[in-house]
Amino acid sequence: MNRHGFLAALHEKLRPRTYLEIGVHRGQSLTLSRVPSIGIDPEFNVTCELQADVHLARMTSDEFFARPHPLAHLPINVLDLAFIDGMHLAEYSLRDYLAVERFTHSGTVVVFDDMLPRRVNEANRYRQSGGWTGDVYKALEALRTLRPDVVVIEVATEGSGTAVVLCPDASRNGVLEGYDDWLESAIVPDPQPVPQDVLKRTRAVDPEELLAAPGWDAVIAARHGKASAEEIRAAFARYGAARVSAIG
Repeated sequence: MNRHGFLAALHEKLRPRTYLEIGVHRGQSLTLSRVPSIGIDPEFNVTCELQADVHLARMTSDEFFARPHPLAHLPINVLDLAFIDGMHLAEYSLRDYLAVERFTHSGTVVVFDDMLPRRVNEANRYRQSGGWTGDVYKALEALRTLRPDVVVIEVATEGSGTAVVLCPDASRNGVLEGYDDWLESAIVPDPQPVPQDVLKRTRAVDPEELLAAPGWDAVIAARHGKASAEEIRAAFARYGAARVSAIG
């Protein structure tokens, strides 16, 4: 299953009320949405038919989220599903997550693209190969280290892999303690020393197995206050075991 198949299955399973995407390109993933949506990309060139009420913002994500009311287009000021596929540098990817998190609830699902580079040179900060993920996988390590309250699950989708982050916390207001220290240690010259568990996908789960997990019911229930972040964490303990074990 590739990233678009996985994202399509999440749309079907979650039935989100709202959707936001960073990195629209030609619209291959945005076309999957059937609900009020926002797509952000300074250079989008949409060639796919969009079948939802979509606001396309031709600007960077930093510019978009600096607006006084960035989600004004949506019927509710909260996101149920978000897809981050923007600039392929770790600091941008993490910053995008923190910006999105300001508009989440405990049941919001955030999907990252390009989280599992297949070769060392594919993870370079400056593109030198046909396929290029950049070093965005480091954003997951930052969340694992600095945000023990979230569940981080790497997903072995075809190509350059994806990841799911559950249990975001809007009350943090986009602030990540330790960000500056992380940034100083994370930004190193090419070639990037990519961890073997990333290259070999030793922590990544099968997308179809993850989609079949019973925990999604708790995710959906959390929209209406009928399930807690603790219940979601417990439900996905098998899949995000490395992260969940660190929080109790």
